[in-house]
Amino acid sequence: MSHSNLPKGVIALGLVSLCMDLSSEMIHSLLPVFLVTTLGASALAVGIIEGVAEATAAIVKVFSGALSDWLGRRKPLVLLGYGLAALTKPLFPLAQGIGVIVTARFVDRIGKGIRGAPRDALIADLTPLERRGAAYGLRQSMDTVGAFAGPLVAMALMAVSDDNFRLVFWIAVIPAFLCVFLIVFGVEEPERPANARLVHLPLRRATLALLPRRFWWVVAFATVLTLARFSEAFLLLRATDLGLAVTWTPLILIVMNLVYAASAYPFGHLADNGSSRRQLLAWGIVFLIAADLILAGAGTLWWVGGGAALWGLHMGATQGLLAALVADAAPAELRGTAFGVFNLMVGLALLAASIIAGGLWTAVGPALTFYAGAVFSSLALAGLLFSMHKNGGVQSQKPTSH
Repeated sequence: MSHSNLPKGVIALGLVSLCMDLSSEMIHSLLPVFLVTTLGASALAVGIIEGVAEATAAIVKVFSGALSDWLGRRKPLVLLGYGLAALTKPLFPLAQGIGVIVTARFVDRIGKGIRGAPRDALIADLTPLERRGAAYGLRQSMDTVGAFAGPLVAMALMAVSDDNFRLVFWIAVIPAFLCVFLIVFGVEEPERPANARLVHLPLRRATLALLPRRFWWVVAFATVLTLARFSEAFLLLRATDLGLAVTWTPLILIVMNLVYAASAYPFGHLADNGSSRRQLLAWGIVFLIAADLILAGAGTLWWVGGGAALWGLHMGATQGLLAALVADAAPAELRGTAFGVFNLMVGLALLAASIIAGGLWTAVGPALTFYAGAVFSSLALAGLLFSMHKNGGVQSQKPTSH
């Protein structure tokens, strides 16, 4: 299936995601080591920087989504979000102390928060209803290509530059600025429908009440599913636990992201072509349960690699599809708000899941952490199968247009 029947703006936004992820991951795959070895930061400082940065992005997303609905324009916020992130990139090679890195990470995550919900809503605005699964799948695939290409490029550049962190960080600036040009010249925003309801700011309970029950069902389902899918950091810990050298731990994420990137677009395409969306989601959960069971019982690194591949298959089957379901369930004029609320709830669930997983890992060990993930996954699967026997919830076939 070619991508040519997707709107030009959607393909441009996919390329933007690829370039920004390439830039960010070139930096982030080296940043913890750079902080500790070059700038003398502690491991605790690294953890606090990352925690604050991710929490900031999740909160900002809610407000930027609602703001894009109120303005009736999404492209300026997408441009602002990616522009802020691009402007932070030169701060990494210039940094002489931890303060500059903290500032850069904080502003970068604010940029991510600003662009996330408006970008996802803009993809729905640009794409015909019957192509949305493919559109979100393509963006997710291209985003993930950047996510695994970044660490590979960084490892190669470190090898040829004799471990010159700052040179790698300077090269990472180039794809970040390319993003800004792609948005300015490659994305044209459609006109707001003349009959669209006006949206109020600040966000009110009455506005949230306009989001249909079907949307809240998707949010509830995604939240339970995310509780089952804690941070990928635990895949890396499992690999080091079984003796993988620290130098090679990024390979586990590369395996996961390769499978994720390769599967997200085909699953999205299937969802658009008559395959039951609920059945595809159910398969996605089965892949996660299998990954958890394999990782719980893994005795060798090959089993960890297999678990990581199944984890990537789960991500490919579920993430783009959940975004398409949010777009389908929300009224057009509230799409930004809907994506903001969805991202916040999933972000909080991921934070909670990672805290629970870390606690179980410390108290009892790795196996129980992954068995607990399998139990949460099974609960999400049971809820999904139950909904298949009732009306409402996640649509089985193509949804109706608003």
